[in-house]
Amino acid sequence: MSRRPAVLALLATATLLSACGSASGSEQYGPNPELPKPERGLIPPMTIADPAGWGDRRPTVPQGYQVTAIATDMKIPRQSLVLPNGDILVAEGKGGGDAPIVRPKDLIAGYFKKKGTSSVKGGDRLTLLRDANGDGTYEGRTVFAEKLNAPYGLALVGNRLFVANQDSLVRFDYAPGQTRASGPPVLVTKLPAEINHHWTKSLAASPDGRSLFVGIGSNSNIGERGMAAEEERAMVWQVDAETGATRRFATGIRNPTALTIQPGTNQLWAVVNERDELGSNLVPDYLTSVRPGAFYGWPYAYWGANPDRRVQPFREEMVGRTVRPDYSLGSHMAPLGVAFSSAAMGGQFADGAFVGLHGSWNREQPVGYKVVFVPFRGGSPAGPPVDFLAGFQGDGKTFGRPVGVTVDPRGALIVADDLSNTVWRVTPVRQAAPARVASAG
Repeated sequence: MSRRPAVLALLATATLLSACGSASGSEQYGPNPELPKPERGLIPPMTIADPAGWGDRRPTVPQGYQVTAIATDMKIPRQSLVLPNGDILVAEGKGGGDAPIVRPKDLIAGYFKKKGTSSVKGGDRLTLLRDANGDGTYEGRTVFAEKLNAPYGLALVGNRLFVANQDSLVRFDYAPGQTRASGPPVLVTKLPAEINHHWTKSLAASPDGRSLFVGIGSNSNIGERGMAAEEERAMVWQVDAETGATRRFATGIRNPTALTIQPGTNQLWAVVNERDELGSNLVPDYLTSVRPGAFYGWPYAYWGANPDRRVQPFREEMVGRTVRPDYSLGSHMAPLGVAFSSAAMGGQFADGAFVGLHGSWNREQPVGYKVVFVPFRGGSPAGPPVDFLAGFQGDGKTFGRPVGVTVDPRGALIVADDLSNTVWRVTPVRQAAPARVASAG
């Protein structure tokens, strides 16, 4: 049987079997989500995103805020970085794609995932956006660096710009106002890249600039490719910015897709994509502080000491070592971006973290496909998530999928949308000052 008929036959089976999955479930946000019993089946529930153009539509924002598309026709924008002079760097690229198919599920899942992505070829570049006069229109657009390898994570330390490609951490010299790299990238260290089932390499710099933290995803759902394929994966590395020396900072994190440093505490935080194929309401993706030396469970346990005995060989002792995450975002939300807010964002959105939810593919009823705000109090999450940028789905269609989120300290949230290839900017609506009337005296 050729590949195409085999795919069609498997998809027909998947459509029938996925209808048996559970689509209902209680709210799963917060530090103590309700965890249902696992649901095992031949094929997990799946729903194609069914992409469509935005047309006259726009994402929705809370009252008192406005959203603008500051760049369109990008080449798969993933993460962004606001530079000190207000310029915005956008990493564009698409990695992975070389993971061998080891189960029929892999073939079916690959088809469903691809249907919900852009057909545009990844740019493998950094694009710089500039608003020269500060009016909110980014009229300047130049390619800062090209011929990279699926760039994703970005960090600026002094006059050095660090970029996490899918296979390496590199750096460029940077001077304020620069619109193009002055030379080729310099290798800091190589990153695990064999198979690259989860290819994105997230990045954050320590406040003192001495260390770089790199998030490296697993090569499988629960180790079905063998644990040898997971060597130095499903973890966060700490990299010496000067020498490139690496060490394991935290482990057992299935796919840490975005990293950030919390202002005031200097604490590293991450958003994480958890495992699949246990039902529509397992396992919760999460937002968590990342503790040095901690083990977060993958693949042997989830959400603390909940064992996943699908993993073979199973290691019982690892269950008891598992650290419970701080905050559940809900199952299959697929968080790909995180950034702490600032007072300039205003009102209820001044203290907390914005999270970009790329959206599910393995549920009957899709979830995610929006940017939420998780309020903080006393340095910790406190309360339910609030929709901040929504409206990415409607009438059975999907118009965009949020990835990276970045807070401009001047008062704007920058959101990369890798389905419509757009960069969105959300700002508080500034009230015009009342006109001053001169008195006769």
